[in-house]
Amino acid sequence: MDAELMNQLQSLGANGLPYAIPIHPNLVHLTLGLFIIAIAFDFVGVLYPFEKPVFKFLAIPAARASFFDVGWYNMLASAIITIFTVAAGFYEIMLANPYTDVKSAWGMQAMETMLWHGVGGVFLFAFMVGMTIWRGFQRFYWRKDRTRQVQWSYLMAGVAILLVMFVHGTLGAQLAAEFGVHNTADQLLRMGENPNIVLR
Repeated sequence: MDAELMNQLQSLGANGLPYAIPIHPNLVHLTLGLFIIAIAFDFVGVLYPFEKPVFKFLAIPAARASFFDVGWYNMLASAIITIFTVAAGFYEIMLANPYTDVKSAWGMQAMETMLWHGVGGVFLFAFMVGMTIWRGFQRFYWRKDRTRQVQWSYLMAGVAILLVMFVHGTLGAQLAAEFGVHNTADQLLRMGENPNIVLR
């Protein structure tokens, strides 16, 4: 590789990225939060008849349709944000410099963990888009005139995806914690710098 290119790579910062803080982990948490809120509010909407006395006792003016609105808009936002989450993840993983002499708690090496995490991210993206389309059909066509806007099968699929997200997120956490992938403090320590003082 050309010496000038090597100098450019060295100027990328502690994580080997052209920006100081990795984007993918931040977008991941936004995606997760939106998806969890979407499923949770749809559950609250479905169980509304049982919760209505509680809302009345607490003097909380709540309408069932409002819970379903929150579920729909959060699911839609989650699918949109996930496009950027997956794109940032693939971009940042191409520039990753993981520890190669370490095995994860699950007994996998860095490349294997990165591959599972990358492939899992694509499948989760597909599942989330599928859930958004399914939710849209329920909201605007199949159940638009019903008080209960979502099906139980949709909610159970959402819970199953949350379990897959847990496994997938654990792989991502292992990449950062055990292999040092885009873990800014870990990379600064690796370079012999104090992470409390230096931020590139």
